[in-house]
Amino acid sequence: MSITLVKIVVRSLFIPLFLLLVILGCRPNKNQYKTIRGNVFGTTFLVKYLDYEQRDYSKDIAQLFQNFNNSLSTYHQNSTISKLNNGLLSSKVDHNFKQVFLLAKKIHQKTEGYFDPTIGKMVNAWGFGPDKTTKNPTVKQVDSLMQFVGFNLVSMTDNTITKQNSEISLDFNAIAKGYGVDVVATFLEKNNVTNYLIEIGGEIKAKGKNDKGLHWSIGIEEPNFDGTRSLQKITRLQNASIATSGNYRKFKIDSITGKKIAHTLNPKTGFPARTNMLSASVIAPTNCGEVDAYATAFMAMGFEKAKALSTKLKDMKVFFIYLEDDKIKTYASESLAFLK
Repeated sequence: MSITLVKIVVRSLFIPLFLLLVILGCRPNKNQYKTIRGNVFGTTFLVKYLDYEQRDYSKDIAQLFQNFNNSLSTYHQNSTISKLNNGLLSSKVDHNFKQVFLLAKKIHQKTEGYFDPTIGKMVNAWGFGPDKTTKNPTVKQVDSLMQFVGFNLVSMTDNTITKQNSEISLDFNAIAKGYGVDVVATFLEKNNVTNYLIEIGGEIKAKGKNDKGLHWSIGIEEPNFDGTRSLQKITRLQNASIATSGNYRKFKIDSITGKKIAHTLNPKTGFPARTNMLSASVIAPTNCGEVDAYATAFMAMGFEKAKALSTKLKDMKVFFIYLEDDKIKTYASESLAFLK
């Protein structure tokens, strides 16, 4: 074979090989994680997942959030919960409402009433709900509204919610973000997605591993009162959920005294919780709605009660930031490991 013929053969082999490499290079990477970002429930959300078929679930997730708002958003006048709060004694509810109600009942009992969704009228009275107000309620007004607070005043039979008084107002916002995370997680798992991280307003559920082949790294914030954000600790989530509640960022200023009023209300008194807790982070291999509710309840309890209860709850890990003698201190479950 002459040198010229060899060159021709090599070229003829090279061209289809080159084309094959180009074609393969244009195919999507099946191991590439997809990311969806947006706004929901008055905050931001992030969904990151590995799907070997590279399906885009943006529209599906948007519809899941819309269904939730139609059922449980107190900021939507035509939602089921808004209609129920506007004077109805009973109403049929959908699957989302039913699941949130049952979970709320469970946490209400476990926390001895420190988690109570019937605090709705008090939330509005203090300006933390849909009805924004800068004027704080008087002691007499709080006492008057407290007759409508008590989860024992609301029941569910089959798919119907019944209130003992039409003035009772429900508010599931303390569990909404976490439950929203669970709804998306359930959807992804039904579609055989087993590596994902879902975050709504800081409430997170993670399963499997990230794009580096590691369990997902999660940061817990420091209680910065100046509005800045920095990380106190970093841990890894191994098929678990984490939720954080804190008073250091969510508060309003009393127009008369100039003092900060915490957004966490004590359902037993109707007043902002007089608590030494600055932040409560809860981690557990359970649904995110549950840890979201516990984080809220722990804030209302105060450090000692929250610590005592957390040690009794199986598989739960907590990280508390609290005040003692005007000094910021921290408490972490013995089983909670940090990267820094």
